[in-house]
Amino acid sequence: MPEEEDKIHVDPPPQSALLPAHTTSLQRYLAEISNYPVLSREEEYKLAMKYKNDGDLEAARKLVTSNLKFVVRVANEYKNYGLNTMDLIQEGNVGLMHAVKGFDPTKGYRLISYAVWWIRAYIQNYIIKSWSLVKVGTTQAQRKLFYKLRSAKNELEMGGDNLSAEDYRELADKLEVSDEAVMEMDQRMTGKDLSLDAEIKSEHDVSHLDFLADDDENQEDILTKAEEEQKVRSGMVVALKTLKDRERYIIEKRVLSDTPLTLEELGTKFNISRERVRQIESAALKKIRSALEDEGISK
Repeated sequence: MPEEEDKIHVDPPPQSALLPAHTTSLQRYLAEISNYPVLSREEEYKLAMKYKNDGDLEAARKLVTSNLKFVVRVANEYKNYGLNTMDLIQEGNVGLMHAVKGFDPTKGYRLISYAVWWIRAYIQNYIIKSWSLVKVGTTQAQRKLFYKLRSAKNELEMGGDNLSAEDYRELADKLEVSDEAVMEMDQRMTGKDLSLDAEIKSEHDVSHLDFLADDDENQEDILTKAEEEQKVRSGMVVALKTLKDRERYIIEKRVLSDTPLTLEELGTKFNISRERVRQIESAALKKIRSALEDEGISK
């Protein structure tokens, strides 16, 4: 991609007239982005090709602004986490801009089909970072639990922060995880974090952060690694679309599932032999690797 892609800038939307003085920032933002029209498939393709081939930043800007309404829709799915909706939207907008940079219109799918995974990734990462200074989860199962636990508590009408052992057991049964996993995640989600930027009362202009040693990885390395992981996830979405229905099902149940099915179970489902399932799986993996390479991803 052209070097200018890192300079994509979206100007503020035109101000909508006659908005009441008491209008909130969210209401004003929604009124403003309503001025941006949704692109047809043909318009989107022409703009995407302009950006891909010529680095046309105005074309990239139009691709971004035409999809801002969709980012709002995705952000609203996460509004029950107690975070500012505008913050969620802005994180989603960053994901959308990254998606525009990597979008290939020649693949035949719409921009938003590719962008939604970037949008969700940025919003979810923001939620996790905002909920606790301690990392919420390092595995896919932990991240799933983080997003399912709140809705499960609401369904079972378990309000408040002080749950009993019986409550944890009931939640664990519903979510099919251990009591300990539920208890640990709930404590992380309901615990209050100490702000490292808060000043120590006995000192002037000194915060807790000043007393912490920085043993972490270089921030640029962390960001690079995160972007590479998100690129792989987005590439996998594209790669899976190259598979036939049976191939995709086998890959999802054999490779991508937390509880993979056996060759025998899949063979029974499709009325084929275990060896035939293995052959289909092997061929599908080759297709995925090829598709990832086409996306510039080597795995």
